[in-house]
Amino acid sequence: MFKRAIALALLCWTSPVFAHGITSGAGFITGLNHPVLGFDHLLAMLSVGLLSTQLGGKAIWRVPLAFMAFMLVGGVLGLFAIEVPFVEIGIALSVLLLGGAIALEKRIPTLAAMAFVGLFAIFHGHAHGAEMPALASPVLYALGFLSGTALIHICGVALGVIMQNITAKLPVTRVVGVAIAATGGYLLMGF
Repeated sequence: MFKRAIALALLCWTSPVFAHGITSGAGFITGLNHPVLGFDHLLAMLSVGLLSTQLGGKAIWRVPLAFMAFMLVGGVLGLFAIEVPFVEIGIALSVLLLGGAIALEKRIPTLAAMAFVGLFAIFHGHAHGAEMPALASPVLYALGFLSGTALIHICGVALGVIMQNITAKLPVTRVVGVAIAATGGYLLMGF
């Protein structure tokens, strides 16, 4: 009986063959892929997890949730083609400044960190919303990019915890922050 239940669950979970690439279909997978496969998005969202770990306490979940909430607002703006100026520059700047914040290892109030990441989340969300495929369900697509973002934040928090244990001997967190900031600077040079 248990084997049949698993087989049925797998059958329901599988998606139909994509005859037209990953942009067709309901949109969850496409939404999930956008933050995971976009290098600039990936770095910024990992940085949010790392930063929240540095701040500790309730910031570990409040800062990433603030990012996701504001990203959803940006996604709705992008979906409805409401212009947000300098989206790509804002995304590159988020990588630079989040990396810099990690490298500096400064303690800032949780509310300030939430506002800081929230501002950048609007740019990331706008890019997600504006790039939603025409055939995608907006709700499933949004659930996809929110799920992908949550997964990246969790990875950032896990990396942060690991690096805090290593940092007692080596300045790993600072080095990673500098590398992320340098990547953000490189991305900004493209504009």
